[in-house]
Amino acid sequence: MELIATKHPAQDKVDTLELRRDDGSRVRLQMPRQGTLPHDLIHVLVEALPALRQGFLDQVARGAEPAFTMRQLHAHPAEAAEAAAGAWQVEAVVEALQTQLWAGCFDADAFADGVRLACEARGVGVPATDARHYGASLHAQALRMLQDWQSLPAGGTLALRHRPAPA
Repeated sequence: MELIATKHPAQDKVDTLELRRDDGSRVRLQMPRQGTLPHDLIHVLVEALPALRQGFLDQVARGAEPAFTMRQLHAHPAEAAEAAAGAWQVEAVVEALQTQLWAGCFDADAFADGVRLACEARGVGVPATDARHYGASLHAQALRMLQDWQSLPAGGTLALRHRPAPA
């Protein structure tokens, strides 16, 4: 799936992300400005890890509507915790990485604690791979993407690719 992120003028409160599925269908969503790399772009990095699949982008690539998927991932219904465990683990890692970007430096222990706490809050186990093993690499990739994003002028785009995990 191809992702085209478009940066809007500084006075706008959102940027946009167009998701172009391999079947030719497209969806567009707004990315609220949060003072760092947009949350949805962090998903691209996290969901590229083999141990962290079945997240938001994988679901949308398979045809799910983004609004429905986001509601499911953020509603935290206890009865759906097991079915959504992989997606919620991805979300936990994305949130922990975004926190590290806001902090301005990387702390492996704080990152791992962030992943653990976000998983506990959702009632799911932590990912099988220890966050300390991939956190620094993810953070470095996120910093490079953030630099690319920040250097874009209004109307500029960042083209990315997401290869969904096998169903």
